[in-house]
Amino acid sequence: MTALLIAGGRIIDPSQGIDAVSDLVIADGRIARLGPANKPLPYKRYSVLHAEGMIVSPGFIDLHCHLREPGFEDKETIATGTRAAARGGFTTICCMPNTEPPIDTRATVEFIQKKAATDGVVQVRPIGCITKGRRGQEMVEMGELAEAGVVALSDDGNPVTDPRLMRYALEYSRLFGLLLIDHCEDVSLSEGGVMNEGWVSTRLGLKGIPASAEEVAVARDLALAEMTGGRLHIAHVSTAGSVALIRSAKERGNAITAEVTPHHLTMTEERVIGQGWDSTKAAPLPLSCYDTNAKVNPPLRTARDVEALITGLKDGVIDAIATDHAPHTDVDKMCEFGIAAFGISGLETALSSLLALVHSGKIDLMTLISKLTSEPARVLGKGEMGTLKTGAPADITIFDPQAEWIVDPAAFASKGKNTPLAGQTLKGKVMATIVGGGLVYKDESIKVEMREGSS
Repeated sequence: MTALLIAGGRIIDPSQGIDAVSDLVIADGRIARLGPANKPLPYKRYSVLHAEGMIVSPGFIDLHCHLREPGFEDKETIATGTRAAARGGFTTICCMPNTEPPIDTRATVEFIQKKAATDGVVQVRPIGCITKGRRGQEMVEMGELAEAGVVALSDDGNPVTDPRLMRYALEYSRLFGLLLIDHCEDVSLSEGGVMNEGWVSTRLGLKGIPASAEEVAVARDLALAEMTGGRLHIAHVSTAGSVALIRSAKERGNAITAEVTPHHLTMTEERVIGQGWDSTKAAPLPLSCYDTNAKVNPPLRTARDVEALITGLKDGVIDAIATDHAPHTDVDKMCEFGIAAFGISGLETALSSLLALVHSGKIDLMTLISKLTSEPARVLGKGEMGTLKTGAPADITIFDPQAEWIVDPAAFASKGKNTPLAGQTLKGKVMATIVGGGLVYKDESIKVEMREGSS
């Protein structure tokens, strides 16, 4: 029997309401015991990982990321994406279907599952398409995808523009117990937009995407979910208006869930302004003022929106934090802002970015961890995930909330180096990630020793 003792860490498990300094024992890939290990364990030999001064939590679950494989391996692969996830403390990631071919058949689902089993270091749960080819014209064979093992359906990146088709998708998904993850965007309002519509877009001379482009779509699909009783999950919420709409739908008793990204919680539209900005001058801005690494869809919004998102997270209106990790090549980003790709590579900076909210007192640590662990597990309907209960799979994240580090995209495990955080000092760092009882990532400062047991 293989065993690992995680010694002296501060264990925070929102699923059990635990926040205490203690030891955690893993045996044969599962949680064996939580409590002081004041005598040798009943194993012939076991490993000890010293976690004093660190947080030990259930492994993080990402409901929304892009692994790009198959079809876009120049941007990311399952191998590089899962290594990036491990560095970010994520033990389970749900990958979106905007691949080539899209995840709209059993064959593509099985390809991803097999690739994840051979090349991946964390658990990969595929998300299937809502419509064939993500073209919004014809529903996929939901039963086939459900049998193949998808955890949800989404046309992420493309909204389902036909309301009748969206209604049918919500109705049929109930038959298979599938969650619909909804990219809410009215493309007639957002068409041609590249950032939030507001004073920054006006100053930079860029076409904006109004908040109403999201809110109109959110309102429509909340109404359809209420009519059909389908399980609807609103992806990457970005506006105060969307938070208000979701709050109202939940108050009426609808089974709606929602997610928000680290970048929408911690950045505003001003982040698009890169180096060289001088607000006192009316002269044309240099190209260095247009930071394409901050170009994301939905766009970074205003400080008022960020405040509403944080409040919604604390109030339970927003259920989970998901990265929307969107890796791109340098070619995709090192170009004019208008033609640059949307997306931020976020798996490896997610926790550190979010801990800034804890350090500033905007959110407490228990709430933050719940939105990365037990709450995403609840959204997926996977009660065995996101917990440190005895017998649960040993998926664990260990992090130091005080450790400072400088973001160096060149050192990312992800192929995507596209982050607006390059060169910044962040406070809080993942030190070790454990999947199924095995260490899949360990900071070089972490020491693991062998001990003799009592058996």
